[in-house]
Amino acid sequence: MQPYKSKKEYARYLLDRLQQEADRPLTAMEVCGTHTVAIARSGLRALLPQHIRLISGPGCPVCVTDDADLDYAIALAREKGVILATFGDMMRVPGTSSSLQQEKSRGADVRVVYSPTDALTLAAENPDAQVVFLAVGFETTVPTIAVALEQAIQQGVKNFSLFSLHKLVPPVMEALLEDPEVKIDAFLNPGHVCTILGSEPFQFVAEKYGKPCVVAGFEAVDILEALLLIVRQYREERPAVEIQYKRAVRPEGNHVARAYIDKYFIPASARWRGIGEVPGSGLVLREEFAQWDAARRFSLTVAPGKRVRKCACGEVLKGLKLPHECPLFGKACTPMKPVGPCMVSTEGSCAAYYRYGEQKVGGAI
Repeated sequence: MQPYKSKKEYARYLLDRLQQEADRPLTAMEVCGTHTVAIARSGLRALLPQHIRLISGPGCPVCVTDDADLDYAIALAREKGVILATFGDMMRVPGTSSSLQQEKSRGADVRVVYSPTDALTLAAENPDAQVVFLAVGFETTVPTIAVALEQAIQQGVKNFSLFSLHKLVPPVMEALLEDPEVKIDAFLNPGHVCTILGSEPFQFVAEKYGKPCVVAGFEAVDILEALLLIVRQYREERPAVEIQYKRAVRPEGNHVARAYIDKYFIPASARWRGIGEVPGSGLVLREEFAQWDAARRFSLTVAPGKRVRKCACGEVLKGLKLPHECPLFGKACTPMKPVGPCMVSTEGSCAAYYRYGEQKVGGAI
């Protein structure tokens, strides 16, 4: 931070610079749910120059999980002798006809855990049950899940498996850039993901598509600094991948974490809510670890269900709509009674807009 008396003073300086330097319309997408929440909590959207438009993207792993994958997880929970272990955010996410929370209320053994090693402990404590860990998350969470799998292998825990719904960020960003419906001038890159990947895997954004791309931290001043870097790239027509979040992110990323991902997983095609099938955007276990893959262990057939027609989560995740433009927002769909996953997760765009709304403008600045 520059030598200012307080973060508030420095934030005002950055806002002033943005007002001075943003001389043309610019739409930037934040590709991180934590950024979405930080921006909403601090009221940044209302404070930014009119030229700068921030839209939320597919940055919430709970939100982007496709209905078909949720229905499969629900089918797993219904299997006799299965304990389905999941992070809490997934409990209330609706599939096409049910949710894990509803299945639990009907007798399914669904348990909330706080780490994949908790699920491994469940397997050790329940040798007569099959414990399936619902592995949801971006590159940030994969190394810890890989470590848990390694422990299961070393300890000979045979009743433990993973249902991998992991998603990879660079491929979906490219899918958005290739989508003629989506209009993005720049990306505010996810700091958490980039602590693992670094900035190098995102070079294609600048080199192939000519878009500014800045890795940002999560405080209001971090986001404002990153936006100023984006504005300067955009104005000077010199697209690049820059790191604002230098206290945590290196260009090459974390070699140890990346090695764990590569050891146990390989990229595969994956379904994204609202975006569809994106090649190479998911992770599945390597063939040599197939016995720990729940999708192969159970081989269930799940009939396709029908999505809620009026729910606009898909359009919100692509940046085509703002949450309040969904006809269900704040009416039929609230955090207490969510219709779509963007209202369920603490990192969901709809939940952030609902929680903070316009009354929080200027809250952190």
